[in-house]
Amino acid sequence: MTLPLMLVAEDFTAPGPSIFDFPPLWDGAPSWLTKPVLMAIFGAIVVCALAWSAFANPKLVPRGMQNIGEMGYQFVRDQVARPFLGKDAERWMPLLLSLFFLILLWNLFGVVPLIQIPVASHIAFPAVLAALIYIIKIYLGIKHQGFVGYFKNMMFPAGLPKPIYVLLAPIEFLSNLIIAPFTHAVRLFANMFAGHLILAFFSAVGFWFLFEKLTPLGSGLGVLGVIMTIAMTGFEMFIEFLQAFLFTMLAAMYIGGSLHPDH
Repeated sequence: MTLPLMLVAEDFTAPGPSIFDFPPLWDGAPSWLTKPVLMAIFGAIVVCALAWSAFANPKLVPRGMQNIGEMGYQFVRDQVARPFLGKDAERWMPLLLSLFFLILLWNLFGVVPLIQIPVASHIAFPAVLAALIYIIKIYLGIKHQGFVGYFKNMMFPAGLPKPIYVLLAPIEFLSNLIIAPFTHAVRLFANMFAGHLILAFFSAVGFWFLFEKLTPLGSGLGVLGVIMTIAMTGFEMFIEFLQAFLFTMLAAMYIGGSLHPDH
């Protein structure tokens, strides 16, 4: 790297975690009323509007939004609900379908111009969704297995030598009630946080070396930054879909485990 390019590069500041800090929407607004909160509410309204337009007045031959809605319904039902819930799949489809599309839309906000913030990159939102799933999981487990039966089936699975339970019981307790809900939320949060930070970095590189400090040598870095931004945007959209799918799939698995402990 030549001296002029080194001087230009030294002035460059890479985006950091501060890009996820948002002030209140206006002076005097509550501290919690920020852009991510606004986008979370907006995403929920959009999902409700799409569901209403697709299923409020269904036709025998689906068209338009109903056709798109039924394709989404079939995907979640066949790939998420039925493998883990079996005959109970249809009963839980409203929750799973809403969960999948809400998380997917929240994630896709990260690549929408002017919005450019994945809601799930703020840990509070995945944490609330994960907490909801685990409240349902524990409630169903106690309802269908009884209080004692639920914890017995969790910590003392049948068919193992009794000395094994000394180690297995506390591990299963921690895994099911503490580690699993924690990882359920953090997996979604960490992927959206890291992905958005990478996109912000390559975008900043392209903007800095092509517009802020354009030099013959630095322009190559700028072009590389633009190319990587485009490539990473496509990859990030795939990850956003995958994380919505995985979060919903795990929700179905946890609910199914409470409904059918023998499986």
